[in-house]
Amino acid sequence: MDRNAKLASHRHYERIGVHPRAGTLGAEIVGVDLSKPLEDAVFAEIEHAFHENLVIVLRNQSIEPADLVRFTERFGAVEPHPLGSRRGLDGQPEVMVLENKPGKLGPRNDFWHSDISFGDKPPLGSILYSIKNTEGRGDTMFCNMYEAYEGLSEGLRAMLDGMTALHSAEKLVREVPNRLSVDVAPTAVEHPVVRTHVGTGRKALYVNPHYTLSFKGWTPEESQPLLDLLTARATRPENVYRHQWQVGDVLMWDNRCAMHYAVRDYDDTMPRLLYRTTAAGDIPH
Repeated sequence: MDRNAKLASHRHYERIGVHPRAGTLGAEIVGVDLSKPLEDAVFAEIEHAFHENLVIVLRNQSIEPADLVRFTERFGAVEPHPLGSRRGLDGQPEVMVLENKPGKLGPRNDFWHSDISFGDKPPLGSILYSIKNTEGRGDTMFCNMYEAYEGLSEGLRAMLDGMTALHSAEKLVREVPNRLSVDVAPTAVEHPVVRTHVGTGRKALYVNPHYTLSFKGWTPEESQPLLDLLTARATRPENVYRHQWQVGDVLMWDNRCAMHYAVRDYDDTMPRLLYRTTAAGDIPH
């Protein structure tokens, strides 16, 4: 059964339209105007679509920062980046600004990662609102970490189920010290290699090549081949949704079961402006 058929069998949406955009994740939601408060029944269907698709996009939105915050708060408390990696809006520091303009090349995120996995309570999800973009540039790719786990051999899944890994902001601090509020990475945190999603009960791989240092009890050198294998498994083309940005897109992804990669195929002559909010998560288990 393909994903369209699975989604149809799982849920009949009465208040919104949900249109899958790739084989294993990603869907467009239609029939929602985020400039207006959401009825509980409508939000319940959006949340269900989010759990089923991991990445959702609502196009042709025209909203204010307060609207973006209000939508984010339906999922969890809105929180700023713990290391201050982006500037916030005046008066609304929890709304981060991602900008690319002449003389100011936007910060890079062209590596596979799960946002802030180095935190004790990594975020539930991240939301981007596209205000300005250069057509055909700056796509964002996402991969499904449920599928990455489920596609492994029974023996490898059994081994990973009992393991933990150390996550650290070391690379972030080392690579972009000029835009962080700290110059020394916080102490590494330990998370399960396979986490159970509190909203779906499904198991997903929870390691990434940028913030995961090593498996607990393993050296980084011993860990690297297995991390490389798991990353390769997760980022197979058939397990990736590539989002092509349009002005007015509001896109949200689930950091608990998806990694992402921001394609950096633009220079400072190609305008790009997005607002980002983050919904607080819980301790992985």
